[in-house]
Amino acid sequence: MLYPLRFKPIYQYRLWGGNKLRDLLGKKDAPEMTGESWEISGVQGQVSVVKEGFLEGNDLQELIEVYMGGLIGDSVYERHGTEFPLLFKLIDAHDVLSVQVHPDDKLAAERHQAVGKTEMWHVIQADPGSVVYTGFNRQTNREEYMKYLSDRKIHELLNTETASPGDTFFIPSGRVHASGAGILFAEIQQNSDITYRIFDWNRLEKNGRPRTLHTDLALGAIDFQHYPNYRTSFSPVLNRSSAIVRCPYFTINLIWMNRPVERDYVDIDSFVVFMCLKGSFLLNYGGEIPILVKTGRTVLLPAIIKDVILEPREETRVLEVYCQYDN
Repeated sequence: MLYPLRFKPIYQYRLWGGNKLRDLLGKKDAPEMTGESWEISGVQGQVSVVKEGFLEGNDLQELIEVYMGGLIGDSVYERHGTEFPLLFKLIDAHDVLSVQVHPDDKLAAERHQAVGKTEMWHVIQADPGSVVYTGFNRQTNREEYMKYLSDRKIHELLNTETASPGDTFFIPSGRVHASGAGILFAEIQQNSDITYRIFDWNRLEKNGRPRTLHTDLALGAIDFQHYPNYRTSFSPVLNRSSAIVRCPYFTINLIWMNRPVERDYVDIDSFVVFMCLKGSFLLNYGGEIPILVKTGRTVLLPAIIKDVILEPREETRVLEVYCQYDN
């Protein structure tokens, strides 16, 4: 019988990484300057491996090959086959990230035979004065953009948002963005590792060389449109699942709770992923021994399991993520 699955984190060194994954999220085995913990990944060469239970040691793609819709949902399997559709990360931006953009599905297919990258950032912790760069601060075009870029002043063209715990930023493919320094956040995205680096604040690699930029590739991917609001607004309700984002690639809700919350997924033909951002809870399912999920931990609920109870041990905040496709 399938059971809720926890995976070994895949830690990624980043030049801008820090120690918050270890110090604030309890990931004691995270090395120094860990920028990212890939919590659940189907990216080729970086596929997550189950850490416990009778499926321990099996990777996610192997499990999909065996359990198909029972694991990820029939509708998800029909659309994606054995490719897990999402990538779940916890990110520690100790230093500012590069200004970057991701291609949409069409461009990614043409250039890389891959899917594009739409993502969402949810802030867990932010140092005082931290900011997120997302989109442009006014209507612009290729010519103006290239002038600011060549003058190394592209940041002056970017929209800047203050960052506080609970803030959410939906970042569709084509939107120029960067995290400022001092932010710990969860990222949910399409199963893609395609990034076009635009500007890296004149930073040098360990070898003293400038980091590689992708100026021409990025130019063909950027959405130059100015939008009135780059911050995702939502209204969490205690002991409820509150909607944050729904797009063609993922649905993301926040469960904020101080007492048990029952969840029924009979109408959702998808796996469900819980990312515990604060507190801890017992995941009760099918009369089995409950699974304890602590801060900074992620668990995948197979699609075949439809009824669960989340039982918090203190005030707890959890991201609830699944795929829900329109016909």
